[in-house]
Amino acid sequence: MHERGRPRSFDRDQALHQAMLVFWEHGYEGASLEALTNAMGINRPSLYAAFGCKEALFREAVLLYEAGDGGVAARALSGAASAREAIETMLRANVDAYADPRTPSGCMIILAANLGTPGNAAVREFLAERRDDAQASLVRRLKRGIADGDLPKGTDTAAIATFYSTVLQGLSFQSRSGATRKSMHRTVDSAMTAWDALVQPRARVTNKRARASAR
Repeated sequence: MHERGRPRSFDRDQALHQAMLVFWEHGYEGASLEALTNAMGINRPSLYAAFGCKEALFREAVLLYEAGDGGVAARALSGAASAREAIETMLRANVDAYADPRTPSGCMIILAANLGTPGNAAVREFLAERRDDAQASLVRRLKRGIADGDLPKGTDTAAIATFYSTVLQGLSFQSRSGATRKSMHRTVDSAMTAWDALVQPRARVTNKRARASAR
């Protein structure tokens, strides 16, 4: 237990940043306590005293990631003039972040979600919440597009958000598998060709399918 009033002999913020990089590279289950403490430059008692446990450390690392390297999507969505520009900017900004050689490839949250141990259910639920929050941000930006008039009323914002979230998750895995920045941007090119079809109001798409099946 850390003694009251006694200053820590390490920089907590720097240690957390190093832990984030380990989790980003190896995922939650793949990041051993030995790897974490070595990267953070501390021993296990200091880790427990400063962060509580591995899970608590991971949760803090995820929040740090979202505030920095993982926040490119939120910044892209808020800064673009139209809904289409917001989605494309979000995808391309993430591609550039995933391919940045200065950090581990891919998205920390997406890649860390591959958890198989039943004892890590709480971590799995936490990561699912973070992904749900990210998708909800897409929906809100698309609804803003309807309000602004650059998307038609009746646009299925949930379906569009799900589609582009799936594209983003695929890009993360492709990046970790060695895909180049150029090839991932080509994937974004392809994904954006679907935009015009996706923004059709649901009723119009449903009626078109019904007419086709009746022929």
